[in-house]
Amino acid sequence: MRSVVSIAYYTAIRFYQFIKEFPSGKGFADIVFLPYKHVNKPLIVVELKKNDTAESAIAQIKEKKYSESLQKYSGDILLVGITYDDDKKHYCKIERLTKI
Repeated sequence: MRSVVSIAYYTAIRFYQFIKEFPSGKGFADIVFLPYKHVNKPLIVVELKKNDTAESAIAQIKEKKYSESLQKYSGDILLVGITYDDDKKHYCKIERLTKI
């Protein structure tokens, strides 16, 4: 699953730095897409899960406070939970945290 998300990064390479296992909060965010300073894009925190729910992936991002270590970032943050099961069905949930 991480490889699929990594490949997707190639379409966004002009806008984002791709960081795997980003140390943050109380653990490591699976993937962070950190926008370059010259672009107006949201920061993206991705949590990957197997045989679980996308909602639980989002809950983990919040529970472990992954986005708090990124507080110096001034734009919006997208929390992305991606899950898949043994049948290779994928589910995704995206939640936007808006900074004022």
